[in-house]
Amino acid sequence: MTPGTSREPRSLPPGRALLWFGEAIRLWKRGPLAFSAMAVAVIAATALAGPVPIVGPLVTNLVAPILACGLYIGSLSADRNEAPRLKHLFLAFAAPLRTQATVIVAALAATLVESAVAWSIAGVNLLVPSAATPDVAPSVVIAIYATDVLVSLPLAFVPMAALFDRERMGPAFASSLRAFARNPQAMLALGAYMFILILAGIATMGIGLVLGLPWIYAAQYAAWKDIYGVAASDGRPPGEVA
Repeated sequence: MTPGTSREPRSLPPGRALLWFGEAIRLWKRGPLAFSAMAVAVIAATALAGPVPIVGPLVTNLVAPILACGLYIGSLSADRNEAPRLKHLFLAFAAPLRTQATVIVAALAATLVESAVAWSIAGVNLLVPSAATPDVAPSVVIAIYATDVLVSLPLAFVPMAALFDRERMGPAFASSLRAFARNPQAMLALGAYMFILILAGIATMGIGLVLGLPWIYAAQYAAWKDIYGVAASDGRPPGEVA
């Protein structure tokens, strides 16, 4: 595929989500320690910087999405029968600025909607972590995370389009939206699996996310491959010469 051109998503049976998570586990098994280390780094960056005024929101909304791309890159590496490595966590920072901007905008779009829901139902300002917040009922927390998952689904393939296919922001967003529109049932099932893993992570004080995050990102990678008919050799991580 020529860099900068768009792949065309195809329609798949609704039950594909289970296969995507099976593929995610297969990829994870090729480097569980590396995947777990990357997940810990992403979680730590968000948790430690989050409460810090000014710096916290910048790290959470600008740096963390780029760091998290390491889990996509690690999935691609595992799919190529290469060992995922901790260095993959930082490769997205070597991507062109427009690629990084595309990843950040996709993550920020979901955050803004999630924040609007949190404010409307609980008066919680997610954009200002240092601000005093009221006690939040567990049902509200669940609703906030459910919103985040639902909003992120139509944009799930934006990072991979930008990172691996060098697509520009507009085509990357349009392609991801088409993929969701053609596979709503499979994508919603994927979202349900993601949501269960997130809840498990919350229930274990974040420990479960050390496994859950790699599985979520690897499943999204598997979905991207399947919906777009991508061979493992087609995707090129940042810094790799065509």
